[in-house]
This record gives sequence, structure tokens and C-alpha cells, in this order.
Amino acid sequence: MDRRRTGVAAAAVLLALSLAACNRGESAAGGGGGEGGGCSGIRVGLAVANLQADFFNQIKQSVDAEAAELGMEVQVSDAGGDSATQVNQIQDFISRQVQAIVYIPAGATAAGVPVEAAERANIPVVAVDRNAPDAPAATFIATDSVAAARTLGDWVVEQTGGQGKLAILQGQIGTTPQVDRQTGFEEALQDAPGIEVVAQQTADWAQDKAFSVAQDMLQANPDINIMWGQADAMALGAAQAVSVANVPQDVLIVGFDGDIAGIQAVKDGTIDATMVQQTQEMGRLALQSACDLVNGQDVPAQQLQEAFLLTKDDQQKAQEYLDTHP
Repeated sequence: MDRRRTGVAAAAVLLALSLAACNRGESAAGGGGGEGGGCSGIRVGLAVANLQADFFNQIKQSVDAEAAELGMEVQVSDAGGDSATQVNQIQDFISRQVQAIVYIPAGATAAGVPVEAAERANIPVVAVDRNAPDAPAATFIATDSVAAARTLGDWVVEQTGGQGKLAILQGQIGTTPQVDRQTGFEEALQDAPGIEVVAQQTADWAQDKAFSVAQDMLQANPDINIMWGQADAMALGAAQAVSVANVPQDVLIVGFDGDIAGIQAVKDGTIDATMVQQTQEMGRLALQSACDLVNGQDVPAQQLQEAFLLTKDDQQKAQEYLDTHP
């Protein structure tokens, strides 16, 4: 969607959100979580960016499982990657009088609108993976992507001897993970002036778009020997492009996320490495944080998780992650 139209749609919905919030007044989240401040019976809205992505599905599965354990009720919406759609979906959560919202923004555009509306309705928001810089949630749960991308970059420097032509397939520009992963990887490259970034372009986290973008990159720079997809899907798109291009040199391909397809690709040697995020843990932590916030407990503003480097040489660890995702 054109960003200008997205912004106009979000602004229009903001007025409706404001009215819904005002109508709810002080009664929004004050019900508590049952006797003794427990979690049973708490109603949570889970706003997912795009359930077509395994990464977000892993979080949803974890939230569902944790809700069953704690006796909480979870209502789910899928924005399909569209920010304006998600604004409307969160308006619906407010109208339904959920007591907390677990929010995975669909993009950087208008990401703060739902947080502001929920706050006006006294509904605490737990942001996962992405946080709106202009309207941060009550708590933000994510991978420490700066540290993780730095670890991945250090590994790339080690594998290449600090020499090479690098192409970067970026995620949605301006989103929290895209910015943080770019920052961390660039920090690693500061110690390797022999690695030259010859191309970088967004592929919006999508494998098919990454395939097309990577093909163009290889055509313009046929000597590329390192490709980094800021998500596993884009690394897989890059691997497809390298295979089709049939370049004479070996190309080191790395991703980020550790979703099921990415882990399998590392195990199979299709890509060389990825960073495995703790999606199941993030889902559990998000729901518990929602319960704590409803019950008036203090929750840290940031809850950053470690990611784990997985390379094609560690077959046993890859299988462990496929059997039980962290």
C-alpha cells in the first residue's frame, strides 16, 4: 500500500479510535485478573502483523498454549502485513473491551496509533518484536537484535577473512528489527574494512521479493560473494537467486530469525548461518506480562532476549531446534 494512503487511512481511523477510547472511560482494564491478582479470565487481544510468516505463527502458538495454562482468553487478529488494517483491528479490540493487547506492529507506518488509542482506554499494551518509537508500549519484548546481528556479522568476518563483496537484503525500512539488525551488523563490519557493501535494498521480509532483488544485485555486481538477508525468508530468496545466476564463486549466505524454514535451510546447507530467536519464549513472556500489567504489577520497559548463532556445521543443534523451538 502507498505510504501516503496508509497514513491518511490511519489518521482517519485515529479519530474513531479516540471516540471509542473516550466512550470506554475509566472502566477499560480495571477488572483485575481474578482472585489474588491471578491471570484466569483475563481477556487479551493478540494483534499479529502477518500470520503467513512462521516467525509470527510461532509467537501465536506460544501465546495460545500459555493462555490455556493460565486460563486466559485470547482474541486474535491478523493484519496481513497492512498497518491500516491493523489499526481497525485494534479499534475492534477496544470496542470488545479486552483488558490488555499484545501487539506485533505490521509496519513502521502508523505503528504508534494503536498504542495511543489503547492507552486512552486504559488498556496496557505489550509490544513484541517491533516497538513504535513515537508511542512505545508499556513493555517491549524482542530479541536483542543489535547484539545478535553483531554476533552474526562477526561470524561472517571470521569466515571470509574480512574480505568480500556484500549485498544486504533489508526488511521493512524503519521497523525496529530492520534498524537494529542493520546497526549490529554494521558494528561488526567496522573491524573488517575489506568487506565492501556493494548493494543493499529492501525486500520487505518476503522471499519472492528477495529473489527478484537479489537477481538484480547479482546482475549489477556479479562478484558478490556474501549475501545477508535480514530475515531467513530473504536469505532463502537470495539462495535461489545465486543458484539461478550460476556464479563461479562461492557465495556465503546468512539469514536471521531461525524460523522453521530457515533452520531447515541451514541444516541442508542451503544457507550458511542464521540467528535463532526465542519465539516460543517471547510468546510466553508477552502473555505473562499482559497478566502482570492488568494486575497493576511493575513490568520492565524492555525485555530483550538472546538469540543463538546456528551454522551449517552444527547439525545436531539444528535438529534440536527443529524438534523443539526455543
